[in-house]
Amino acid sequence: MRSFSAAPLVLALALPVTSWAQQITVSAAASLTDAFKELAPRFEAGKPGTKVRFNFAASGVLLQQISQGAPVDVFASADQETMNRAAGQKLIDAASRRNFVTNSLVLIEPAQGGRGITGLADLNGAAVKKIAVGKTATVPVGRYTKEVLAAAGLWNVLEPKFVQADSVRQVLDYVGRGEVDAGFVYRTDAAVAVAGDKVKIVASPQSATPVSYPIAVVADSRNKAAAADFIAFVNSEPGQRVLARHGFGMP
Repeated sequence: MRSFSAAPLVLALALPVTSWAQQITVSAAASLTDAFKELAPRFEAGKPGTKVRFNFAASGVLLQQISQGAPVDVFASADQETMNRAAGQKLIDAASRRNFVTNSLVLIEPAQGGRGITGLADLNGAAVKKIAVGKTATVPVGRYTKEVLAAAGLWNVLEPKFVQADSVRQVLDYVGRGEVDAGFVYRTDAAVAVAGDKVKIVASPQSATPVSYPIAVVADSRNKAAAADFIAFVNSEPGQRVLARHGFGMP
């Protein structure tokens, strides 16, 4: 299993492939990084000759890459809105689309030297100078964050404090390194950092829109059968066990 960054995707995929009989590329939301890396060898073991490689980034960035012709076989988004856009542009095989996990939004602060935040209202206090949020145009966690803060009447008030992040993992890094006072991430991402004593969860605000992840075969995939097999494995009992172990909920 190999993993590569989002930026050089088109160039990287233009390089000669290995001798594997089939190789599929899965573009997946950054929050799926750890779980999918564990899933890959299990899938490959059941499909001799098939290799999976990943491209992890914000869902909106992945969609842009696919729309620009990046050779991708499977797309997994952290929200329905991005996948809806992919369907509207006919970039996915609509019949292959499945919801495969759920997640939830949490508010975090650094584990050491935090401001003692206990809820959303505390973010408006003078002690909180910087709040990391995902970019709403491309990062689903940013849109979930905006929905929660807008419902609380805080989005416009807090906007001067926002530090824009390119992915949920970048939000997590900003908070974990103490570069910001707080941030909004998924519970699955926070769990890893909490275990490493880098951040702590201080609130679990509920967004009106459920945090639901869809997955689909990309319309221009050259390996649609293998792509469909990967999606089936993700939704299988063994695949769901791995995802649950990483904190994801059932679809």
